[in-house]
Amino acid sequence: MSRASELESSFLIKAGSDVNSKFISGGLIILAVTLLLGLFVFNTESGGTMMMKAFVVINKPSGSFEPSTAALAPDYARRVNWAAHPELEDSADQIPQGIGTDASLLRPRLGADEPEQAVNVFFVHPTGLMNQATWTSPMNENSATEENTHFMMANQASVFNGCCDIYAPRYREANIFTYFIESDAEREALLDFAYQDVRRAFEHFLIKENQGKPFILAGHSQGSHHLQRLIEEVVDPSDLHRSMVAAYLPGTTIRPIARAWFEGLRHVRACESATDTGCVLSWDTMPDGGALMPRDGSHLCTNPLSWKVDEVRADAALNLGALEPVGVFNANIGSSDDTPTGQVYRPLTSPIKGLTWAKCEQGTLIAAAELPKQFPREALGTYHQLDYALFYMNIYENAVLRANQYLSDRGR
Repeated sequence: MSRASELESSFLIKAGSDVNSKFISGGLIILAVTLLLGLFVFNTESGGTMMMKAFVVINKPSGSFEPSTAALAPDYARRVNWAAHPELEDSADQIPQGIGTDASLLRPRLGADEPEQAVNVFFVHPTGLMNQATWTSPMNENSATEENTHFMMANQASVFNGCCDIYAPRYREANIFTYFIESDAEREALLDFAYQDVRRAFEHFLIKENQGKPFILAGHSQGSHHLQRLIEEVVDPSDLHRSMVAAYLPGTTIRPIARAWFEGLRHVRACESATDTGCVLSWDTMPDGGALMPRDGSHLCTNPLSWKVDEVRADAALNLGALEPVGVFNANIGSSDDTPTGQVYRPLTSPIKGLTWAKCEQGTLIAAAELPKQFPREALGTYHQLDYALFYMNIYENAVLRANQYLSDRGR
């Protein structure tokens, strides 16, 4: 079986050994074991492909996607449709222990003697819809899927609260199995459906929330895919490119950002240093010694320890602090049950300095193979869910640096 298919499979059982046991059925365990045998024991293209297809057929939502049966489009004038917003107390407000001065380790909300930040972040969360009940998120606030959104606010979006006010829309995200169905047309229809929510949220953000401020775009996985399209269709062709400080788009794995993509853009380019602005950053992290991502050097790989796009190893001494993920990601694959598990995604822990080195190699970011148990690999060996965690403080400090650089360059 190809490495690409192996990686795809890893996302289907993406919480690895830390998956909440409430969502693991005996049948799914047997199926996962069978899949792994096909991948690593028999290691045949036909056998692995057959098992992959069986896994998808058994665990994906039934039938084809019908937009008419989806949840109503979210109204972004309502605060309930934002997972993070400056006027809400949410999981993205948290500050890692040891770096903040507020006793509660939460940033004060606007209106509580806290001035607005000069730069905003528009953050699009990755896939949290893992179950087989629906093809797109039903937008149920009281669900395991929604808990996964809070997981991402705490462990990913919070990295930007040192520089910016964070706006993160809830949206009718596409189910994880969208990436693995055979029909290209159906896959694109699902991703397009989810993207339309992201675009509407961004348009609302610009008109009603942003007040003409410069902004950072940031996401992960499916969120990064939607933001890449947003840059191509909305930001780059318009004057908005002048307002974009940077776009942090890690975790694009299955649909990596090709360097050739920038050739079709008029203004936006790849970032090449720690202070570049108006540009894009992206990386996908794998442990040292394993197979690389199925790509070559034609795909963008930004080293978050040096902020360069070369293949020079950045020493662990440059790692300002990794952050242990809080809470558990609900991977309820193979189940129609989306009942929440009572997860609490706070408080954030203290950063761990010097945890890992990093080096780009043929479009993949390589990190140390041996990490503490609180930084687990995915089921099939990737660091996909750790794309932010392993380099948390570097991203935190860099977002501040780029925001200040942007403001300084424009005399603000």
